[in-house]
Amino acid sequence: MTDGEGVRLQKVLSQAGIASRRVAEKMILDGRVEVDGDIVTELGTRVDPQNSVIRVDGARIKFDDSLVYLAINKPRGMHSTMSDDRGRPCVGDLVEHRVRGNKNLFHVGRLDADTEGLLLLTNDGELAHRLMHPSFEVPKTYLATVLGSVPRGLGRKLRDGIELEDGPVKLDDFAVVDTVPGRTLVKVTLHEGRKHIVRRLLAEVGFPVQELVRTDIGGVALGDQRPGSIRALTQKEIGDLYQAVGL
Repeated sequence: MTDGEGVRLQKVLSQAGIASRRVAEKMILDGRVEVDGDIVTELGTRVDPQNSVIRVDGARIKFDDSLVYLAINKPRGMHSTMSDDRGRPCVGDLVEHRVRGNKNLFHVGRLDADTEGLLLLTNDGELAHRLMHPSFEVPKTYLATVLGSVPRGLGRKLRDGIELEDGPVKLDDFAVVDTVPGRTLVKVTLHEGRKHIVRRLLAEVGFPVQELVRTDIGGVALGDQRPGSIRALTQKEIGDLYQAVGL
């Protein structure tokens, strides 16, 4: 790229919502910004935001206006599909009137109808494919309400691995969050994507799931997002997802 072509790097970062222009300039001077594999520390650097690979703190920043990245809190009782030939409520109903071109969106990480929580939607096919592929081991976190009182040592047993009918599974993390008479709220993190895997795993060790909510996928958290609500991912969240799957 010759002098005068492209857009100043700090302006690109500012327009992408990474930081104000002044903060973006400091990021560049501090060596936190990389363009096409090279760290850039000169403020006058011009780039092509559509074709250059730009990373901040190692996380890739995307600038393609045609790409959509959404987080939905899927309500309980709703199906994860974009359409349903039996007329059942589905995620497609939520986005139909709010997102242009929703027919091209992929849902990342299906949730069964009885499970509430975080579902990602995107038309970025490569990212969606990698997020769903088990080889990239993107962690997912759930809050599960189970019957009974969880004994000490169950977490270690689950982290060591449990044999199910379709093969072994083990948790990355397990913690008791709260207890009330007859019930326990636990947090589980795993990178498995098999159908009903959390419910099957906890049932196998004697703790049937009564309620299940997915709270995190990689670096994206549900936070205080209400059931049925939709929000756009931040550039940082998109960058974290790209980093997690090696893009």
